[in-house]
Amino acid sequence: MFACDFGPATAQAAFLVAPEGFCRADQSAQDNLYMAQASSFDAECALAQHRALHRAMSEVLPTVCFAGDPATPDAVFPNNVFATAAGRYVVGRMRHPVRQREADRADIRNFLGGVLDYAEIDLSTQAHACELTGSLVIDRARGLGLCGLSERCDDQGARLMHEALGLRATLMFDLAPGEYHANVVLAVLAGRAAVVSPRGFADAGVAEAIADFYAPNAIVLSEAEHAAFAGNSIALSSDTVWMSARAEAALDPRNRQLLAAAGFGVRAVQLDAIEAGGGSLRCCIAEIF
Repeated sequence: MFACDFGPATAQAAFLVAPEGFCRADQSAQDNLYMAQASSFDAECALAQHRALHRAMSEVLPTVCFAGDPATPDAVFPNNVFATAAGRYVVGRMRHPVRQREADRADIRNFLGGVLDYAEIDLSTQAHACELTGSLVIDRARGLGLCGLSERCDDQGARLMHEALGLRATLMFDLAPGEYHANVVLAVLAGRAAVVSPRGFADAGVAEAIADFYAPNAIVLSEAEHAAFAGNSIALSSDTVWMSARAEAALDPRNRQLLAAAGFGVRAVQLDAIEAGGGSLRCCIAEIF
């Protein structure tokens, strides 16, 4: 069941959005407990770290970076707004108005729909929050969705994303109180490993079941690893998992060994200035399949 024959396990390209005008978005902070206070934001440092991420990613896959806009301070996390599958792109419906503006980006839509000639599925104007690959962690090799429900995605939003991305099956589960996105507490790496933070699940049994599904390549995070955004990681190729330098520093030696046993080296990029915005490396990356 759920054979690894659905599609490529990792993306063929990616895009980013620069953190121009990067600052605290008070609307988003209402349900993002990871977001720092306004005094902790350093826009120039965030730009420099983001450029370093772009350079590093460009070494392993084509990576486009779109200009940022001070009117959309959270746009540095475009994976919540845009997602792709073979021949199509999906525009999500964000919970907060400050983020709903991001869905109107004509340049990104024209790139995906015009340059790449992908068909558009626009969920941004319907009523149900569905923050795409923030809420929905996808095992692309199996066509399997793992969707964390919160104020950022309800059950109907999960169903809409499942249909739009053409997935085989989607498991819906409640996130723990205070968690806003599944991709902070869960990652599936190239279809053959999972990084799981039980603290982020309302029902620890769901986290255990996901870990069992990917055993022996299940990396179960401690609370310290969770707090350092180790769950917000991504495989951009079959042999490397990417995470922030903060997450890499917190990684337990045993979990590093488990990643190595699963065939993954770890590559880290300093992103502490970006992490003030309540997300980390994976949140910055919109994958193109």
